[in-house]
Amino acid sequence: MKKKSILKYATPLVALGLLLSACSSSTGGNSSPSNSKKVEDTSKFAFKVKNTKAAIDTGSLNYALVSDTPFEGTLNYAYYTGEPDAEVLQFFDEPLFSTDGDYRFTNDGAASYEMSNNNKTITVKIKDNVNWTDGQPVKAEDYEYSFLVIGNKDYTGVRYGDAIIQSIVGMKEYHEGKAKNISGIKILNDKTLSITFTQANPSLLTGLWAYAMPKHYLGNIPIKDLAKNDKIHKTPIGFGAFKIKKIVPGESVEFVRNDDYYHGKPKLQSIVLKVVNPKVILQSLKKGDVDIATFPTDQYPSAKNSKNFQFVGKNELAYSYIGFKLGHWDAKKNVNVMDNPKFQDVRLRQAMAYALDEKSVGDKIYNGLRFPATSLIPPAFATYSSKNADSIGFDPKKAKKLLDEAGYKDVDKDGLREDPSGKKFHINYLAMSGGDIAEPLAKFYIQSWRKVGLDVSLVDGRLAEFNSFYKMVEDDDPKVDVYAGAWGTGTDVDPYGLYGRDVPYNYSHFVSDKNDQLLKDGHSEKAFDPAFRKKTYDEWQKYMNDQMPIIPTLFRYEITAVNNRVTNYTVDPKDSSFIWSTVGVSSDTPATE
Repeated sequence: MKKKSILKYATPLVALGLLLSACSSSTGGNSSPSNSKKVEDTSKFAFKVKNTKAAIDTGSLNYALVSDTPFEGTLNYAYYTGEPDAEVLQFFDEPLFSTDGDYRFTNDGAASYEMSNNNKTITVKIKDNVNWTDGQPVKAEDYEYSFLVIGNKDYTGVRYGDAIIQSIVGMKEYHEGKAKNISGIKILNDKTLSITFTQANPSLLTGLWAYAMPKHYLGNIPIKDLAKNDKIHKTPIGFGAFKIKKIVPGESVEFVRNDDYYHGKPKLQSIVLKVVNPKVILQSLKKGDVDIATFPTDQYPSAKNSKNFQFVGKNELAYSYIGFKLGHWDAKKNVNVMDNPKFQDVRLRQAMAYALDEKSVGDKIYNGLRFPATSLIPPAFATYSSKNADSIGFDPKKAKKLLDEAGYKDVDKDGLREDPSGKKFHINYLAMSGGDIAEPLAKFYIQSWRKVGLDVSLVDGRLAEFNSFYKMVEDDDPKVDVYAGAWGTGTDVDPYGLYGRDVPYNYSHFVSDKNDQLLKDGHSEKAFDPAFRKKTYDEWQKYMNDQMPIIPTLFRYEITAVNNRVTNYTVDPKDSSFIWSTVGVSSDTPATE
């Protein structure tokens, strides 16, 4: 089961938290990370756990949400913004469509679909045995309601920026308050509806919004108040394999089996999700307190010979990055505005990229389980991730040359460069807290920039925890000049939802006519031709590496630790049959070290 956005939707990841934890702090004062670690061979990781024993009917599984901060608890797909909440959502709610190994919709899930001959209308039929966990049937009006929420002018989430949602016939008029409904969405009967789009889009069958919302449960709440309502935070319902029994806000969730699940009764009787600090996750796994956990890769050398749990692994649909605050989000006009003069010179942005030795970070901190990101499309999208995107590598001499050319020179001879007008030039860098490596790595980046003459320090002199970090990023806090983030891209290769002119997730606020055109071409009717789409995205990746509004830092290989008693758990994207209802345990007691 995909842990982040199960379908298209991109999700902010814990960039310097759970993914950067429990490594020696010795890297903090060195010019490059420690050389003492062996690079791991990722090909040896299996997709699926090895346990052929039968699952017991009374089993309970302990799932670790590995984080040093509480989960926010916005438990609705239309409103959540962070990976931790997505990890909670996956157990009790799910998309209407299942997907195949290429992340395309299939008809094996809660709903089936048919496309019109012109690829502009999709007809969706929800299966008769699909019910919400309160016993009410999932209806066509529930699917329509999710679009009515997201498209409403009072909607406070971020999904409306998606190009496919915006291209539904009548969505613009509805969003502007000129219509009470979306004319392109037609309810055909209780279980069937059709959605018509202004243009055909090759991302439709990987990126269409696929989540229904229970209208009978939420429909009487004003849309402007939905995001904060207890029915989303404390008593949410879904139609997944499990239902929520108890929530301890930010700390844990107890799920019980949904006997009415449309795929059949789940193997497990219950699941207990709990937040586990990355500093103690290894010991929790060894003691059997945890059955499944996304594992901090830097701790892998200490864990790889453990006997009571095993590792499965895969390339992630994700990347880490460093973003420049180039402007702001205009909430009234719903557009990004690139008006911050501080980083308008592309040579400054490129120089900061050339200063960073990401290969050493990936090899020597992450044992080869992280590797330099060469573009903004990860290699998990094998067809579209370009190997010839003119990526910027580690070249401090080139960084210094670019800074000289841009007029950033050390006028007062203190080792730090002034701006082109001769004034002190300081950069505030926002990085996220986490395990032992978070601060040393942030210091390593800061030191790397200092080596080319740039004066950089942490915002407020310290790392920010996850929720505070993304609040400052999303609110365009003026203290933040540069920030270290990470994206789980979701399963649609189209990058419009992260870098479009009118999308809130474009946190750097980079806009240009060429970017607009390339992103538009990438999901145009012409892009039904795979060769055209690949050519477009190859050009876009080169263009973004040239403009450098975002410095791609690391691609990721994700490993998951799984107790030996767990059955049928897989991370294989080609295994469309994997759903949480099929996961079990073969013993009441976990294996221990």
